[in-house]
Amino acid sequence: MKDLTNSTVSRQNILNNNYAIEEIQNAVGIEGIVFENQFRFLKNQIAAFFEIDERTVERYLEIHEKELKVNGYEVLKGKRLKEFKLLIKDLEVTDINVAQSTANLGLFNFRAFLNLGMLLTESEKAKTLRGVVLDIVLDTINKRTGGSTKYINQRDGDFILSYYKEESYRKEFTDALCNYIAMGNAKYAIYTNKIYQSIFKEHAVEYRQILKLSEKDKVRETMYSEVLDLISSYEFGLAKLIEERYNKLGRKLTSLEIDNLFSAFEQLPLWVPLIEKARRKMASRDLAFRDVLHQQLEGYIGAVPAEDFERFIGEKSKELAERLEEAKDVFKRLKKRE
Repeated sequence: MKDLTNSTVSRQNILNNNYAIEEIQNAVGIEGIVFENQFRFLKNQIAAFFEIDERTVERYLEIHEKELKVNGYEVLKGKRLKEFKLLIKDLEVTDINVAQSTANLGLFNFRAFLNLGMLLTESEKAKTLRGVVLDIVLDTINKRTGGSTKYINQRDGDFILSYYKEESYRKEFTDALCNYIAMGNAKYAIYTNKIYQSIFKEHAVEYRQILKLSEKDKVRETMYSEVLDLISSYEFGLAKLIEERYNKLGRKLTSLEIDNLFSAFEQLPLWVPLIEKARRKMASRDLAFRDVLHQQLEGYIGAVPAEDFERFIGEKSKELAERLEEAKDVFKRLKKRE
């Protein structure tokens, strides 16, 4: 089980998943005061729930202030504080006492409450909550993806076009290897793996093992659109360079010549931001959605933004079959252009 107390990324992935947050809120059932359309909780309410003293809450606020504020903790002042005091008075809340002389007041929303619960090490109740949270997050993702995350990448609206176009660029690349490189059939696997290793530091076999793919699974059917687009750029660019070199030399290239060409190609500065983006998205999404760690890309892992949860498990995400049906006309137009 993940130790949420030690992982900022894991905590933020949960807090960015609106679908899981809704389920967690229903399961926890903590009641607060509805202010500005959100449940709000005072420090004493938080302390009571987690069975700790308020000084412990204050200590965590000091240590983790930035993270907690990002996730909804705030200090009310001025007009908003006055409105909150009036709300308490109107609701006749008996267990909350905010003195009229109070000049500022710290409030947690549900996200900030949950954030604190994932940080607290002194509370057994927080420990129990973390276990519940992890179960709900896993269950939510599985429910919204039909029980498997192997092809969660295909739920993205950009996947189909990226995958379809990549096939045509792939053919350009394999044709160039076939026609212009003086090597046996091993060249296809060799230079495909060189592309993979250049982009995400793994060859095809390693990638299969990490994602636990079977022999019949096609690796590119599990890749995110951004990764496919970058592979396409590599393959098409290399195909053209190989063809140009062949025409210049008037003969097929040797393995040494193609190796040197590839080395120069992958070191072009233009690839740096594109590779970093692809690595970041692949490593971060696979950890969040598939619970898979690409060790070679560990330094690129960050929290998955809320929009990615919407993109891959939200209402707009769809199974591949639905995407294909919707994209029929697009494919027909593309076919006519080829």
